[in-house]
Amino acid sequence: MQQMKRLIGAVALLAGAAAALPAQAGDDNGDFMVRVLGTVVDPDASGKVSTVPGGVIPGSDAGVGTEVIPALTLSYFLTKNVAVELFCCFADMHADAKGSIANLGRVADFWVFPPALTLQYHFDHMGAFKPYVGAGLQYIHFFDESGNQYGRVNIDDAVGFTLQAGADVAIGSGWYLNADVKKTWISTDVNWVDAGLKGNVDIDPWIFSAGLGYRFNIEDIFGRRPAPVALK
Repeated sequence: MQQMKRLIGAVALLAGAAAALPAQAGDDNGDFMVRVLGTVVDPDASGKVSTVPGGVIPGSDAGVGTEVIPALTLSYFLTKNVAVELFCCFADMHADAKGSIANLGRVADFWVFPPALTLQYHFDHMGAFKPYVGAGLQYIHFFDESGNQYGRVNIDDAVGFTLQAGADVAIGSGWYLNADVKKTWISTDVNWVDAGLKGNVDIDPWIFSAGLGYRFNIEDIFGRRPAPVALK
């Protein structure tokens, strides 16, 4: 419920920001787009846990829970087909022991700040339907970690490779509906300091998003360009 309230608030903020722009600011050929999204972060996680000192615990595994969160993207169009997108959000997540150590239950709670930067190619000549693909990097910063009954836990920040596909559908006056999917390959090291355990976890999340976008010329914030150049 709290996440839904945040998403509704973000949509309202986008609508308010769009209304604050000069009249007729929405532009399907604009060089900037803001999207507010409802996002499902679905980790395809696996991992191995080791004792310290010692080796890998046979059959050990780890999983990361799925979360639904609000998210924001900022896209700048370099040309009518090429854009750079920054995706970002915050997520409150948890990790569970699996396999031969499943009896340990929930072994960590943590927050993540996972911005992703992708270079995109947008296809045109399809009317209101504007699909795109992209590739780039995702950085995940872990903070406010808690090992619950296992004491202190440290999770290393990580960088991974991201692929992306999605589509915008124009609904008029610079407004768009958006659907997007990203896949990131990324792993991190986890250290339960007090419990004498270490783990290496492949998080590899799928990130599914849908929401509302607004496209305009960034110069409109400071006054319209004398001769706008159509990008798309």
